[in-house]
Amino acid sequence: MYCPSCGHIETRVIDSRLLNDGQGTRRRRVCPACGERFTTLEQAQWAYPRVIKRDGRREPFEEQKIRSGLLRALEKRPVPTETLESLIQDLLRRVRTSGESEIAARQIGEWVMEKLRDLDPVAYVRFASVYRDFNDVHDFRRAIDRLSEPSVHHGDRKSRGPRSS
Repeated sequence: MYCPSCGHIETRVIDSRLLNDGQGTRRRRVCPACGERFTTLEQAQWAYPRVIKRDGRREPFEEQKIRSGLLRALEKRPVPTETLESLIQDLLRRVRTSGESEIAARQIGEWVMEKLRDLDPVAYVRFASVYRDFNDVHDFRRAIDRLSEPSVHHGDRKSRGPRSS
């Protein structure tokens, strides 16, 4: 890496530390020519698919939209910040690894609801009411009734009780 102070072609790393649970690296560097010390941050850049909206428009994927929807759904709910961040990272990984160049916003919303259903039933109903555009109390009732059904993950039925042999 070039020195930002004098432009010398090589700098030496004197310290490295992982950031954000290994999602990035902070490096302290020194220039052998001028002695200047500086910090660099290294983080992977992910290629996310474009999002196909309900009306057919396509737009770049925005992590902030998932984050703000989850924050609204989980407002005043007893969910630790670490759990929220882990859920967001799981969703981002799922979008990245979908293998598609475009993904329907509907699919992302379904993945969010799947996560919320297992995490917090109140947040699930809140998110579903906005996402599915509930019109009346019957829509809420149907969403609540869905909570008593076993959830399905990747084609497998998830057990809701003790396993039997």
